[in-house]
Amino acid sequence: QVQLVESGGGLVQPGGSLRLSCAASGRTFSRYAMGWFRQPPGKERELVASITWNGGNTYYADSVKGRFTISRDNAKNTVYLQMNSLKPEDTAVYYCKARNGDYVYWGQGTQVTVSS
Repeated sequence: QVQLVESGGGLVQPGGSLRLSCAASGRTFSRYAMGWFRQPPGKERELVASITWNGGNTYYADSVKGRFTISRDNAKNTVYLQMNSLKPEDTAVYYCKARNGDYVYWGQGTQVTVSS
């Protein structure tokens, strides 16, 4: 069992930055691939970025490439999403996801609002 708790969301002006954190419980965090998803108002949930268990490979949606960076610290059981040059269209609830084979866990989400 893995429990995930996101933090770091909030209100930011266009062009600003935020750093999201996702803290995981359990001793097996390093075995899980991690991902950040987002769900804008009235839209489907979408993958934003993902990272393999050892951080060796990352993936980014085209809409965030060059602006967002995913990273992880297995010693702290935490995955991060650094978001720079934020745009109003980045407004969404952001969720982290842990996956190891058939085992999938989600956090409760954190709201990010980009507005002037």
